[in-house]
Amino acid sequence: MNILFVRTDNIGDLVCTTPLIEATRAACPEAWIGLLANAYSAPAVVGHPALDEVLVYRKAKHLEPGESRWGAYWDRLRTIMALRRRGIDWLLVPSVGGQASARRFAGWIGARQVLINEECDAAHEVEKVFALARRFPPLAAVAPAIPPCRIVAEPALQALWQQRLATAFGSGKRLRVGLHISARKPSQRWPAAAFVDFARRLAAQREVEFMLFWSPGDEHDPCHPGDDRKAAEIVAAAAGLRLLPAPTAALPELIAGLSLCDLVVQSDGGAMHLAAALGKPIVCFFGQSDAARWQPWGVPHIVLQPASREVAEVSVEAALAACEQLLAGGAR
Repeated sequence: MNILFVRTDNIGDLVCTTPLIEATRAACPEAWIGLLANAYSAPAVVGHPALDEVLVYRKAKHLEPGESRWGAYWDRLRTIMALRRRGIDWLLVPSVGGQASARRFAGWIGARQVLINEECDAAHEVEKVFALARRFPPLAAVAPAIPPCRIVAEPALQALWQQRLATAFGSGKRLRVGLHISARKPSQRWPAAAFVDFARRLAAQREVEFMLFWSPGDEHDPCHPGDDRKAAEIVAAAAGLRLLPAPTAALPELIAGLSLCDLVVQSDGGAMHLAAALGKPIVCFFGQSDAARWQPWGVPHIVLQPASREVAEVSVEAALAACEQLLAGGAR
């Protein structure tokens, strides 16, 4: 049996689909299982043990310098032809909506059966996605429990980060805290001064080293805005702390770095779901987004969401208390 998942939206959406993919692998151990994802999100699941192949759908807005629209269209055609040759028995679309485009794609590849998710009253995105299992015969027959989200870090990149950490801080057993400072929505951004104050106060209480993650680039770049200025401000103000600047231009770099942390402090977004899929405890800031739907799945975490829905209003005291609660094992 050949099964293809189609999830061409954001990183968090894709990561929240991994429990369904894992359950499908457990129910269909001999099947070929593939995933079609967009070029930006696909690296998050490359190497996933439940997948035989990750196919890339390149959107025009994700073209790299030197890449052409015609080249992207040609790659898309080659993917379609490869899937037609394979013969897809089941095409599964975990996201709700987009039925017209999904059905067109199913027709192009000649999928024998098409299953598109329907809206349900589940609270969390993972549960919404997993609702598809009730309509997919191999899973409906066994009614599996929902597993955690899971992604895999590249060992070579992990080793590279380990080397950088050893060079920066030497040996020694210390708490390693990831600080991810980038967030797409303005309402989700914790100020640079808050990150610095948090790091200084935590370092005064514990032996700790920090990895400072951010999306590199200029904040005014219309295509790929970054946080170089904010990161530089934090690095300068945090002088004297064990803090490793860790700009990550590519998802595999971010995944490998997060995999080495003991705890992560960050806002809701794709990186938060990556940390959760790596099994990391998370202090997570939520602004104008639905925490019930998008909070980390299956890992200890504490959501901090002020009544104003502005992350800038989360106090350093609240973040420190959440961190200590997680370290004491008192969070869900």
